[in-house]
Parts: sequence; structure tokens; C-alpha cells
Amino acid sequence: MLIQINGEPREPPADCSTGQLISDLKPTSKRIAMEVNGEILPRSLYNEHRHEAGDKVEIVHAVGRG
Repeated sequence: MLIQINGEPREPPADCSTGQLISDLKPTSKRIAMEVNGEILPRSLYNEHRHEAGDKVEIVHAVGRG
């Protein structure tokens, strides 16, 4: 199954949850936001949401300034 993450094709494991995907990607920050197919995915759904072939995922890192 192929999905796009930030414009790059990736092949996550079958039946991959968003939580697993984040764990595999090892982001440099825990403060991230995710959009799947143009919709914001709440963090509370990361372990429940399963990706499907063709999903377009955008992951952004929050940057704090002060």
C-alpha cells in the first residue's frame, strides 16, 4: 500500500495506524499536527485511524517563539 507523506511516496506496514506511522517516522518534535486527505486528524484518533492506499498525509512541526 502506497501513501504520500509530505509529497513523498511511502509504503507503511499493512493495517498501519497513525500512531504506528508517527513512531516509525521518529519525528524530531512531539509537537506535530497531521492532515489526512485535507482533514486535520485529532491526536486523540492517532491510534485508531488506519491509513488506506492513496492517502495524502501532511505532517507539520509546531514551532514556538516567544
